[in-house]
Amino acid sequence: MREMTASHPEDWVDSHGDALFRFALIRVRKTEIAEDLVQETFLAALKESSPFASGSAQLTWLTGILRHKIADHFRKKAREASFTDLGFCECEFSEKFHKGFWNHDLGPKDWGQNPAAAVESGEFLQTLDNCLHKLPDRVAAIFSLREIDETPGTEVCTMLGISESNLWTMLHRARMALRECLEKNWFAAP
Repeated sequence: MREMTASHPEDWVDSHGDALFRFALIRVRKTEIAEDLVQETFLAALKESSPFASGSAQLTWLTGILRHKIADHFRKKAREASFTDLGFCECEFSEKFHKGFWNHDLGPKDWGQNPAAAVESGEFLQTLDNCLHKLPDRVAAIFSLREIDETPGTEVCTMLGISESNLWTMLHRARMALRECLEKNWFAAP
């Protein structure tokens, strides 16, 4: 029996499948789609004639392929659906305004924590993921592409077929909704 090593394609699923699945799931938010994208990634990697030509680590190489598969998924989804999800917060934070002016007493609270320490906490990341799942699919996808994957704004616009102002409006709303959700579910939690 052959010893298992990650360098053999038949060992990729065992060695990298979970990491790739988590990577995809955070971005597409649906288990079935994430599973399909990971399968497509493995198939594309198998078809590649010269893997690791760039000298990168195997997981990095597979993750790069998966990033392209996720981008293709969002492009296809953008062609199929022509909606903007701008209305998901119709009266967005209206309670924080009084007679057209910002009510500072109802504004963001001091989180009182070191942001780096919060990010290192697995519980925080789970809370963030739960908050992301409360956003509409398209808004969450835009936030993930732009803020988590650091995809340039122009590329996100092209990929999803939206205008730059639409992108920034949805990013603003996603940030506000995530901030509100994190304040309630993480920073205010006992």
